[in-house]
Amino acid sequence: MEPLRTADPSRLGDYRLLRRLGAGGMGVVFLARAPGGAFAAVKVVRASHADDEGFRARFRREIEVARRVDSPWVVPLLDADADAEDPWLATAFVPGPSLAEVLDGYGQLAPESVCVLGLRLAQALDAVHRAGLVHRDVKPANVLLAPDGPRLIDFGIARTPEGTALTSTGVIVGSPGFLSPEQARARGAGIGPPSDVFSLGCVLAFAATGVRPFGGGSAAGMLLRTVYDEPELPGIPDLLEPVVRACLDKDPAARPTAVEVGRALDAVGPYDRERWLPEPVTRLIADRSATVLAMGAIEPTRVSAPASAAPAAPDSVTVTDLKEPEPSTSPTSRRGFLRLGALGTLGSTGAGVLAAAGGAWWWSGRGDRKTDAATPPSSAPRPELLVAFQGDLSGATAETGRAQLDGARLAVEHINADRARPLRLRLRAYDDGGEPDRTLERATRLVADERVLAVVGPTADACFLTSEATYIKAVMPVVTVSVGVSPQVREAGLSTLRSHAQLAPTDQLLAAPCNVYLTRSADARKVFLVEDRSEGDFAWTLCTDMQRALSRDGREATVTRVAAGKVGHTALAGQVVASGADAVVFSGGQERAGAFASALRGAGFSGTRVATQRALGSSFLKAAGAAADGWVFATTFVDPTATPAARSFTEAYRDRYGERPGWYAAEAYDAVLFLAEVCAGEDAPVTERGAIVRRMHEVRYKGITRTVAYTADQGYNSDALFLFRVVDGAFDFLGQYQRVNG
Repeated sequence: MEPLRTADPSRLGDYRLLRRLGAGGMGVVFLARAPGGAFAAVKVVRASHADDEGFRARFRREIEVARRVDSPWVVPLLDADADAEDPWLATAFVPGPSLAEVLDGYGQLAPESVCVLGLRLAQALDAVHRAGLVHRDVKPANVLLAPDGPRLIDFGIARTPEGTALTSTGVIVGSPGFLSPEQARARGAGIGPPSDVFSLGCVLAFAATGVRPFGGGSAAGMLLRTVYDEPELPGIPDLLEPVVRACLDKDPAARPTAVEVGRALDAVGPYDRERWLPEPVTRLIADRSATVLAMGAIEPTRVSAPASAAPAAPDSVTVTDLKEPEPSTSPTSRRGFLRLGALGTLGSTGAGVLAAAGGAWWWSGRGDRKTDAATPPSSAPRPELLVAFQGDLSGATAETGRAQLDGARLAVEHINADRARPLRLRLRAYDDGGEPDRTLERATRLVADERVLAVVGPTADACFLTSEATYIKAVMPVVTVSVGVSPQVREAGLSTLRSHAQLAPTDQLLAAPCNVYLTRSADARKVFLVEDRSEGDFAWTLCTDMQRALSRDGREATVTRVAAGKVGHTALAGQVVASGADAVVFSGGQERAGAFASALRGAGFSGTRVATQRALGSSFLKAAGAAADGWVFATTFVDPTATPAARSFTEAYRDRYGERPGWYAAEAYDAVLFLAEVCAGEDAPVTERGAIVRRMHEVRYKGITRTVAYTADQGYNSDALFLFRVVDGAFDFLGQYQRVNG
């Protein structure tokens, strides 16, 4: 759960909104309290779609679906208003995790558990089909787990079999890996109840084996295997194999009905239908239930919007066309954070993911790409590909943006000087000033320019969120270096194959290195967490996740919230000392963290002091003065001057620009070289955006700061999270957080 944002409503109908539960392709889902006091999940249509009559008709259809289905295994509709200015519907709230989350965190289920899962889902689908409907998106993410059985959710794409008004042939609706062959062929209105049965077979196979029956990888590959290949069922239990194979028959007419699937699973046994979940999952459900119940009658949380960047100077709008020199001959699975328990034993913990069409980007801090200098240069002219750099070169985050641009420039020079490469790159820079409106204007221009084949950037999270939809719609390959936002949830399919490679783990995962340092290196026993409201959801998530993980490790952790406005740093430091804490974590930015550091020193606090990359910078050092020494920072970037794999890059950067590399410069260097590997192709350079996007999902690049690869599973990899410590007024790089001993 996340706090409400400034633009969120506080009430819809008779429902008082409390927290955000998530966002989807249709809208936002909130946790709310119903008039009688019960909790509910309220879905609100996005404002951008509310005026679209076709979309509003789809929403009315969802309401009709939910009202007509009667089953204890389908989440019931409580109330709805399709004609409201912001259409919404409310359903019962289920505090349990999704099946996808459980399989990701705990692995496949026992055969008996899968039997109960299949029996109840078959009964749910029977109710759907008896109502004359087809769900169309039966997948692990749409199954919530409760102690008494699963619950089928999300009728956002449900249709009547003959209802062609909202169903189009040629449009794939559903999630690759769990949809039927007829869905993969985009047959539209010809999809009926047997399609749901096929999807149920995929879900059961995945739950029993931990492997998707038609593999992973790109959406296109999964769709082709679904249509033409037989399912792969490695290690599927004997009692489940017959019914699963029957569900996965290519011929819809040959598949059993939902009723027949239920009967077959009901006949298998005996098995305990009351205690059907493994103990860790039952505990997780209990913990989440307790968290919600403990909210009591709290008022909705309002988070202040961050201050906008100052207007850029008029000349900052200029588009800079960078000229590269002529070539020379010189070579040149977050796995669910709360499931981790004690983060002091985080050796195999995941901490950075971007789900995309059934897969995830992951990052590793190990590996050093080597150029094959022995390959003889080709005498044939090399094609030149145009790549755009879009970032903040004049606004609030200009220091980071310019460092990224400088790193990208060096990468282009490296590529163009290497005659063994089959292509050259031309880099064109666009300054968005860190302003979302300008970013959107730049993005619109870039996608309209057919010469631009890929984009590196933007610099800031807000700018990326503004331009994301424009880039995805145009299938523009985008590689971000410093963006740390969580991915948006969308319906999967060929038309929405994500074109974004996010090289930095999400900001919320910075909790992992903070906790590991506190428990492993500092052995802190009582931690004082400061949630700085000026950082919005980031601070709330960081402190909440850290408090829960530290508590599970037997440490005492308390959260104190400070307002987004003026903070009494002296009084806050006094609270830290009075609490008897031996460690403090501050979630705010540079100047506020620096003032707090100075106040802590004045109060005589000598314990461990931890912050994140939001506080790392020259403004912190200036505000903190001598009190800066000893502070530890969790980051998603390295110090290339202290990274052996980046030694050559550091020397080249100093020679080229006369200074040490800035933050994210080395990561931008890796981003461009990754794109060069992608565009090199297997037989010839790739010069079409869609083909580049597909190659982005296939290429593994070992860089100077991390390894970039795309995996079919949704596991996390925590290697691209690092620690710094202030020593003698300077930031000293400690290294990858799992390998820091003191």
